[in-house]
Amino acid sequence: MRHPRHITALRGQGAGAGPRAAGCSTLLALVLAVAGGIVLVSLFASTPASAAGPTGEFTVAQLKYRGGGDWYANPTALPNDLEVAERPVNVAPDDEELFLYPFIHMTGHGRVAFSAAEVSALREYFERGGFLWADDNYGMDRSFREQLDRVFPEAELVELPFDHEIYSSFYEFADGLPKIHEHDGGPPHGYGVYLNGRMVVFYSFNTDIGDGLEDAEVHNDPPEKHEAALRMAINIVVYALSH
Repeated sequence: MRHPRHITALRGQGAGAGPRAAGCSTLLALVLAVAGGIVLVSLFASTPASAAGPTGEFTVAQLKYRGGGDWYANPTALPNDLEVAERPVNVAPDDEELFLYPFIHMTGHGRVAFSAAEVSALREYFERGGFLWADDNYGMDRSFREQLDRVFPEAELVELPFDHEIYSSFYEFADGLPKIHEHDGGPPHGYGVYLNGRMVVFYSFNTDIGDGLEDAEVHNDPPEKHEAALRMAINIVVYALSH
């Protein structure tokens, strides 16, 4: 993997035992800001500098979707302890503003549905270099897969091996995704969709990373679960913004 220069330097500082949970939050903020600043100017030729936010912060876009699912779930997960934009921007697939954000996130418990226009817009977004991290909050799996088939009729959602770069882009996860919350038994799974040789969708299933990122009092997760979720989120963002 070709890390941007600043990310390579940071990786050398964090590749060992790493900080405790509170320090990990600060590191995530730093990685997001550095990686975002590098990639925002290169992903979309037509993207204005203002895409980084009014004060230049890296901004995460939260994907709104139809169908009844709670796309707004885990409200403290994305902005928690991040020295980036205070809140994620909420965008629908057919919003023109979607193309301002190279990294979008979606989650929820319920049904996902895209209109024909939204399918077309999402396809263009991915073709132009965008990346989606979808994190199943338990309940969106079946409908999400159905909608992906409409966006990518020629590409499959494939399970990623444990040696995939997303599991070592910053921190090492030798056994793939960490298990944060128990919903349905069994191990967690990480899936990807590839378009023209580039992974454009990462789907974390049966782990609930987003819950682990929330404020500690929301789910009463032990510190090690919160830290594992933060570290995996760092990996996903670093991978997405450097490929």
